[in-house]
Amino acid sequence: MSTTPALTEAAAARVSAIASKQGKPAILRLAVDGGGCSGFQYRFELADAPDEEDLASETAGVRLIVDPVSLDLVAGSTVDYVESLGGAAFRVENPQAAAGCGCGSSFGI
Repeated sequence: MSTTPALTEAAAARVSAIASKQGKPAILRLAVDGGGCSGFQYRFELADAPDEEDLASETAGVRLIVDPVSLDLVAGSTVDYVESLGGAAFRVENPQAAAGCGCGSSFGI
């Protein structure tokens, strides 16, 4: 069985703050789409509720949900929230990614 990705404390705190401002539940969906400069790209969005087939993990009361197809590509990953001179963003630390890009939003396997 694949390992469901998890949020770091920093990512959970950021999702909670964004969800609170938007009046939504603290549920972040991580999905993988084809494309990007390395073959696949990560997509994040707030969700109102998980779909029936989604897998979920929880950190500090915030849920991270992933659909079964995306899970195959992000199993074992950690989602972090990083602030730097270049801006602030969610970043996926994916042990399966064999290649990445400079922007950190796409990867190859």
